[in-house]
Order: sequence, then structure tokens, then C-alpha cells
Amino acid sequence: MAEPLLLTTTRVSTFRGRQSLTAATAFFFAREERIFAVTSRHVLHDEPSGHFPDRIELVLHVDASNLTRTAVLSILLYRDGSAVWRQGRDSAGPVDIAVIELDRKSLPPGVVLRAFEPQHIQAFTSEVEVGASLRVVGFPLGFYDTLHHLPVVRHAIIASSFGVRFQGQGYFLTDGRMHRGSSGAPVVMRSEGSEAAFPWRLLGVHAARLDMGDRDTVNDETLGLNCTWYADILMTITQDGAPLSEAEMGPRAAPNRAAPKPA
Repeated sequence: MAEPLLLTTTRVSTFRGRQSLTAATAFFFAREERIFAVTSRHVLHDEPSGHFPDRIELVLHVDASNLTRTAVLSILLYRDGSAVWRQGRDSAGPVDIAVIELDRKSLPPGVVLRAFEPQHIQAFTSEVEVGASLRVVGFPLGFYDTLHHLPVVRHAIIASSFGVRFQGQGYFLTDGRMHRGSSGAPVVMRSEGSEAAFPWRLLGVHAARLDMGDRDTVNDETLGLNCTWYADILMTITQDGAPLSEAEMGPRAAPNRAAPKPA
């Protein structure tokens, strides 16, 4: 049996019709009897890059004692022309987080997963200090244990004041080596001294790498900083009655291979 943290996360593949587009990361969030797949909004819909998938696939484990056994859950992103996902928005505008509610009846028999719950969301307290150690669970550049279908974990630290909206936006910064394919990855911190079976606190959702627009690409390295959107928005967009996204399917031209934001 894998560590529970690794079972919170799944690989996302996006499609438009039969055309394979991109791969990213999602994780599970449960609220009472409901369960959601959480990822970055730009994984599902990204106007700047012309990324407009109409379907995603999630890979799910179906045997706790044999992790090589999996099933693929296919999810249409639109129903009757309307998006089926919900996305975050705050006083500064759109938040790069989206959730899709999963029908428990559609999950394969014997499904094996671990979901974060509301009590795992980290509150804005002084105990979370700048420089604190974090884990980012995902599929960087599509890399993972292809035999057992498990993600890998990257290390990062908090690089801006946790609880302070960086430049007025709903995210904080992390310092860590991130790659495309990690969009939608949960960013977590271990509860020190906790003896709980699942001692992880959810701080946010990794979205993108940051860079300076005027950086000298010859003499200056990239910043190595990333933006992570605060996880507390999940309590808003998973509540009963939260509206679905108003995103449209995008141009109905031939499928494209445009990648989402580099995250």
C-alpha cells in the first residue's frame, strides 16, 4: 500500500475530440458525501494559449494491494454546451483553481484514493513561517512511476508571507524546481509532531512558474519562484449552490496542441 499522500493525486490528460492535448495534475477533495477533482483552471480552459479541451481522463487505482491495477475515468467538460466545472473568483478577479464534482456511482469498483477534507486546509496563522518546508505532489513533465501509476514529490519552501496576498492576488510564492505537468498539484506541509494517519495540511494549489519579463536570458537564470493559489477558495466553490463556470468551449476549429501556462 502506498503512502496516503500519494493517493491524493491523479494524472490528468486533456482531449479535444479524439485529439490528445496536454497532461497535468489533479487531487481529490471531499466535503461530506461529495467528492471533487481539483486542478488548475487553465488545465481545463485557457484563452491565452487557445487551449480548449472538451474532455479529461483521470487514472484511478482499483486494488489497494496491487497498485499496477488502474481504471480510467473519462469526464466530459461540457453538458448541453455549458461547462461542468466550477472555478474560483475573488475580489482581484479569477482564481486559477477549478473543481469538477465526481459522481461516486461512476467511480470504478474498488477505487483506492485519499481525499483532502476541509479540516486539512491550512488556516492563516503565524505558525506557517516564510522558509517553511513544503511538498508538491504531481506529475512534472508527465514523469511518474508508470508501473504503479504514482506521482512524485518535489520539495519547495514558502517564499512570501503566507496569508498575505502577493501583489494583491490570491496566491503566495514558493521557491522550488517546478515543471509543466505540475499544474493543479496540491502544495502541502506536514504537521510536526502529529501522530495522525494523514498528517498533512493543504496550503494551496500549484499553478505556474514566475519569471521576470525583462530578464537577460543569456546572463540571468530564471527566478525559480512559483505561484500557489490559497486552498481556502475550495470552501467557496465546493459549497451547495456554487455556480458553474461560464467558460465556453472555444473555437470549433481543428484540435490544437497548445500547452497551458508553464507550470
